[in-house]
Amino acid sequence: MMCSHAGPATPTVPFPRVLLSGQPAVTIAGPWVITGCALTSSGGPFCATGMFTTGSTRVLAGGQPLALLTGTSTCVATGSPMIPVSAQPRVTVA
Repeated sequence: MMCSHAGPATPTVPFPRVLLSGQPAVTIAGPWVITGCALTSSGGPFCATGMFTTGSTRVLAGGQPLALLTGTSTCVATGSPMIPVSAQPRVTVA
């Protein structure tokens, strides 16, 4: 993930009990830390954290919806969305 101004976003609360392509799953429960937002040099508000507001409806991890490419997210201070860079393309339930 990254903010709309190319700042990388890192989840603060990955869910390590569920792995997707060997990486911990990320739910919508925790915030994302954004570093390097291009607006930091403008003197105005810049993206420092982000949060998902919607996620999966049928697949949960620890009782929380998973963050999805199609989920809704917002960056704190600017209100702009976070942009997905990569993701696990599909989950199958056995």
